[in-house]
Amino acid sequence: MRTAIYARYSTDLQSDASIEDQLRLCRRLIEQNGWTVAESYIDAGLSGASHLRPGYQRLLQDGREGRFEAVVAEGLDRISRDQEHIASFYKQMVFQGIPVITVAEGEISELHIGLKGTMSSLFLKDLAQKTRRGLEGRVRKGKSAGGITYGYDVVRRLREDGTFTTGERQINEDEAAIVRRIFQDYANGKSPRSVAASLNAEGVPGPRGTWGASTIHGNQKRGTGLLNNELYVGKLIWNRQRFVKDPATGKRQARPNPPEEWVIEDVPALRIIDQALWDAAKARQHATRNTAISEGITKARRAAHLFSGLLKCGHCGGAYILVGKAYYGCANTRNKGTCENRLTIRKDTLEERVLSGLQRELLHPELIAEFARAYQEEFNRLSKETRQHRERAVKDLVTVNRQIERIIEAITEGMFHASMKGRMDSLEAR
Repeated sequence: MRTAIYARYSTDLQSDASIEDQLRLCRRLIEQNGWTVAESYIDAGLSGASHLRPGYQRLLQDGREGRFEAVVAEGLDRISRDQEHIASFYKQMVFQGIPVITVAEGEISELHIGLKGTMSSLFLKDLAQKTRRGLEGRVRKGKSAGGITYGYDVVRRLREDGTFTTGERQINEDEAAIVRRIFQDYANGKSPRSVAASLNAEGVPGPRGTWGASTIHGNQKRGTGLLNNELYVGKLIWNRQRFVKDPATGKRQARPNPPEEWVIEDVPALRIIDQALWDAAKARQHATRNTAISEGITKARRAAHLFSGLLKCGHCGGAYILVGKAYYGCANTRNKGTCENRLTIRKDTLEERVLSGLQRELLHPELIAEFARAYQEEFNRLSKETRQHRERAVKDLVTVNRQIERIIEAITEGMFHASMKGRMDSLEAR
């Protein structure tokens, strides 16, 4: 029996050695049963809560194409820790007549899917709860819950037991001076865009390389951006938002938490901005927001246009975005001042040029002939694959029928065993 091995480790205290251990256990099981290894599928450093794993997706695809006859893993939780995903994987394998076998549980059945799927989901929920509990405890001691804020350095001290301290930080005076300058410029009337352009022009490195307007103004409700970070006035705020996973895409989305769930701790030693400057910046921020609301120009969800995300600046390689209702321009010129390309183009003009060019060029006789050649080549390749797949299926059918006949002969000769019924059902389904 041609078997596929699946091995995975996440990022929690595991390493590449874990993959080798899993592969070794799976190969031992395969050798004991006289099977052969068709392919090994590996996902390193990826959580079992997500199905967007390259090795896992390739395993599903190859299973649909009949490249193996069984799946072997160390445990069911290696394949997935999500109830929905593990149930879907099992159903797809059953449909293809492929048994799922693990070193820990043996051949997987619906009972394993129900019990182990529930246990894995509870494990993830428990792990998340314990992680949050640990992070909250760290915050209540005035320490960082993770990441590093511009204006501060991470401090690692060696303990007596040989481990290092975590969550401690101190003010970086050079960066703190930039933070004070940004607050002062903004309070004096400069826009975040012009502040970012000035810093970039002077070659001042930002949190992620260059400065952008959004790095400065951020999102006031979520507390992102330099102007909204209360750590600069000695207040450590945690749990402003939570993340939920979109079941359709598997990607995380931020959702704000109510203020009563925030954890707030005073850390006066980390204060960079004095209260008067902070109040002046916030007063201007509120005034700007109120003006925008009164004029009806508050930010709304951006509409997607025909070429959204597809246009690049020929000078710096940055994105070309709508800089008004009707014009495209370089985002780096507008938001960062790091590009000298100030050319703009009307949206309708750009769309007309590109679409008419595509229509004109793609209907050229030579291109049509090339398309027909490429189409025929791909059609022939797929036809060959289909024919080969059918030939394999015919051979498999002969083998399965022969196995069914042997079981029937054994039963007629009085050698019936309860396991034969399950095997017969599996063969007939196959």
